[in-house]
Amino acid sequence: MEIENAVNQAQKELANRFDFKGSKAEIILEKNEIKLTAEDQFKIKTLVEIVVSKLAKRAISLKSVDRGEPDISPLGHARQSIKIKQGLEATVAKQISQFVRDAKLKVTAAIEGDKVRVSSKNRDDLQTVIAACRAHDFPAALSYVNFRD
Repeated sequence: MEIENAVNQAQKELANRFDFKGSKAEIILEKNEIKLTAEDQFKIKTLVEIVVSKLAKRAISLKSVDRGEPDISPLGHARQSIKIKQGLEATVAKQISQFVRDAKLKVTAAIEGDKVRVSSKNRDDLQTVIAACRAHDFPAALSYVNFRD
C-alpha cells in the first residue's frame, strides 16, 4: 500500500514539474515493479530520483529497492525498471539464521519461506536478538513481528 501511495505522489509531482511539461514521461506501477519511461537519459535519472525520494519519505527501506540499468534506445528514448523486493532471499535468510545461532542465546531460528522465525521461552532473549539484528548490517531490510505471550 505504501508503495502505491509513493508512486501516486511521484506521478502527481511529475504532472506538476516544469521540466517535464510537454514530454512523454510516465511512471507505472505493476505488482512489485515500477516502470519508468522518458525521452532521454537525463529525464530518466530525474524520474528515478523522484520515485526513490517518495519511497524514502513513505518509510520504505532503500535496501528493498533494486534499480535496474537504464535501457536507452538509439532514438534517445529511455526506460528503466525499479523492482521492490518483498521477503527474504534464501541466502540472506541463511545469513540471518546463522547470525542468530552465533549469538549463543537460548533461541531457535527457523527459516519459513521468505521469513526467519526466532522463538524462545524468554522474552528478554528475543529482544536481545532484535537489538543485535538491528545493530548488524544485513543486505536486506528487516521488519519484526510482535511475539505472543
